[in-house]
Amino acid sequence: MKKNILIDVERLKYPRSGIANVCISLIRGLDEKLCHFNYTLYGPEKNIPALKNNFKIIDWKFWQKKLKVNTSSFSLIHVTHQLSDYFHAKKPNQKKVVTLHDLNFLHDSSTHNKITKSKKKVQKNIGNADAIVCISEFVKNDFLQNRNLFSLKNNVKIEVIYNGLIFPSNEKFSSDMKYEFIEKKYILNIGVLFPKKNQEVLLNLIDGSDRDLVLITSSAKSNYKEKFLQKIKDLGLEKRVHILENIDNNEKYFLLQNCESYCHPSLAEGFGIPPVEAMYFGKPVFLSNLTSLPEIGGDLAFYFDDFSADSMKKIYEEGIAKFYADKQNYAMKLKERALKFSYAQMAESYEQLYKQLLD
Repeated sequence: MKKNILIDVERLKYPRSGIANVCISLIRGLDEKLCHFNYTLYGPEKNIPALKNNFKIIDWKFWQKKLKVNTSSFSLIHVTHQLSDYFHAKKPNQKKVVTLHDLNFLHDSSTHNKITKSKKKVQKNIGNADAIVCISEFVKNDFLQNRNLFSLKNNVKIEVIYNGLIFPSNEKFSSDMKYEFIEKKYILNIGVLFPKKNQEVLLNLIDGSDRDLVLITSSAKSNYKEKFLQKIKDLGLEKRVHILENIDNNEKYFLLQNCESYCHPSLAEGFGIPPVEAMYFGKPVFLSNLTSLPEIGGDLAFYFDDFSADSMKKIYEEGIAKFYADKQNYAMKLKERALKFSYAQMAESYEQLYKQLLD
């Protein structure tokens, strides 16, 4: 008889976030497999994609933080985010998997209160876990270095499963939007407008050049956005910087397809989905050499050693020249690398882990 597994995909509350993309990828990957288990998904039903299999769904309600969902019929619970509020406790005979995306709160100048609060929440999730899945080798190493901050089960498994993406089946995208920059050379960046994403250094990169900068953002830290907008004014770049908010996937793919390059100068990244998407479209990718990003870009990406304007411009010009010297071949290699981070591979790896724990 198949065992029952509950997967906590509550983060689908934020449907345009990176975490939601990962949840959708896992659901689709499991749904396309010959499943070894009966899956139940816990999350907002309206944001869960149509399924081929008859996975059950427990519709998320905010009050379930207090009035807990009954989990007694499940052999394993998979919490897909380390800050989840919903499945801290488990039954004596249950197994538990927790996906750890990052410990950024330890590194991003968070207040003492925020660090204490975040540590408590992570502890509630991982303290009784039988397996902790890190989304990159960087996250795993960071976790092992800070393991003493948490109390864990003695025999907990700690392993790496990379996030997997669903790539578009389409090769060409069109848009009804009339973007004034679309015929120009533009650099693209995708991500929340936050200090750790470090987008302001991209303004130095385009200053004095003929390139535009396009940012696709889903939310922003208000004081960082103010500082960012002020810097645009100070540099006189109002006509060359374009901030687009909450656009859909089709529009995002259209902009990826037409950009000159993708730049991601992030200071802290547990994985980094947008650079993989850009590689899929065969675009040259410029990354910071920090945290997990070198694992994503490998030897095909170009890396900023520091964020001074001269250094960034030098790396950029050299990288673009190298890419265009062998454009077709380079683009093909980038796409091949992106395909290694597939949703099917991620789902397969998770199901193997569930099997190991339940056998």
